[in-house]
Amino acid sequence: MPIIERPNGAQITPELKSKLARVSYPTLGHFHERGFVEPEIRSHLPGSKILGRAVTVQIPGLDSSLMHRAVALLEPGDVLVVSTGGDRRHAPVGEVVAHAVKVAGGSAIVIDGVMTDLNEVARIGLPVFARGTSVLTTKLIGVNQGGVNVPVSIGGVAVCAGDIILADDNGVLALPASDAEIIIDEALESDAKENILIRKLDEGTPLPDVTIANRVLSPHLGVAADHVY
Repeated sequence: MPIIERPNGAQITPELKSKLARVSYPTLGHFHERGFVEPEIRSHLPGSKILGRAVTVQIPGLDSSLMHRAVALLEPGDVLVVSTGGDRRHAPVGEVVAHAVKVAGGSAIVIDGVMTDLNEVARIGLPVFARGTSVLTTKLIGVNQGGVNVPVSIGGVAVCAGDIILADDNGVLALPASDAEIIIDEALESDAKENILIRKLDEGTPLPDVTIANRVLSPHLGVAADHVY
């Protein structure tokens, strides 16, 4: 079966990008359920906050030749999203690949697999989100499988070229732009109210009174149990 190579997806609009840059990523989880990558895929450069367009690549396990093709397609701000087909032993990301992504202006790599050269990649300063590390690396073999900018599965989430990747120390979220447009304004409004909630807690207001917990539970609580938490 021939290798598939497709063009990059659409860029994130400036207006949406500006809004996403201001939101706390965990707040989005108050309003959405899809796109949250399994928590085992974590940042290996603490303190990173990533927002970028996905350039996807599906590689056949121990052969990372296609990754080099995908890196050549990166534009500034892009996130390289790598599926290894379930291989969690061979590391396709190390010092050279990370350096190439950095030079291309890529903002991060997200891989459903492992990385290597942890200290060298940290010195480069490129955020890599992976399941862990390995000293066993991939090879440049040229297997006739995989594709670039094809749909991939990353940590239980389907990611397409052009999807928006949001990632920080808490984890990774992949969203189509259409989904992000639906929830971003409500999430920003929620963030804006958070300081008010904190102030009320400091003043001694119980948590279920500060939030809507009492309201949503009231149909299920007896009259005498209104303030039983």
